[in-house]
Amino acid sequence: MAKETGSSCERTEPGRQTARSRWSQQRAGSACAAALLIFALSASLHAAARASASSEKPAKAVETIPAPVKTYGSKSAPITLEVFGDYECPSCGGFYEYTLRPMISDYVAAGKVYIVHRDFPLAMHKYGYEAARWANAAATIGKFSEAEAALYDNQNYWGQSGDIQKYMAAALSPADLRRVQKLMTGCEMGVAPASHSCPFDAYIEQDKALGNMVPVEATPTFRIFYKGQKFPAGQGVVSWTVLKQFFDQLLSQ
Repeated sequence: MAKETGSSCERTEPGRQTARSRWSQQRAGSACAAALLIFALSASLHAAARASASSEKPAKAVETIPAPVKTYGSKSAPITLEVFGDYECPSCGGFYEYTLRPMISDYVAAGKVYIVHRDFPLAMHKYGYEAARWANAAATIGKFSEAEAALYDNQNYWGQSGDIQKYMAAALSPADLRRVQKLMTGCEMGVAPASHSCPFDAYIEQDKALGNMVPVEATPTFRIFYKGQKFPAGQGVVSWTVLKQFFDQLLSQ
């Protein structure tokens, strides 16, 4: 179980999230955490990458469905940002709206940053796993960016009703929606997470296994990679202004 804080959705204590509308009221607390994070990242700029240690193996993917591509930008970009998120987490929504979106239109578009999304739905969220399934289905047909935007832009609505398909329909063309609906056969609401009837669950579980290696204690959690270096994981909402400053330090080397 988890509780929501001002800058992340935590796994460690029981509780129910507040509405995403509280995000703007909590930005002040996040700013302090952001300053501490960027200091820690800068201090480790010249440190060697820490080796991940875990014996846990990712779940085997379903061979009949290709691996969904949940990325932005070019793999050849000098900086890779790996983000573990939950679509129903308000803090993840804030991170997407106020950090990732401007980053995508700026440094991703310029070929400086490559973003990799990892699914890490929390058990506390009723529809988070189902949202991840829809995102993976859309990613399979090359519509991940449209699906992610629809999920975060309308988080307050489907997070209450569970009607994720309504917002997918608004974001996709009728033809693409039909393709996604067909892929979602066996993934309907009520089907247990990690079910063998839903081919996307294997990919979601792979992402969760990677997250457990980090380990992810709250969402969003992110890791930065640059020229063979892996920096300590960051957690919570960090503004694009702060991350851009750190990226500029890396790129100036």
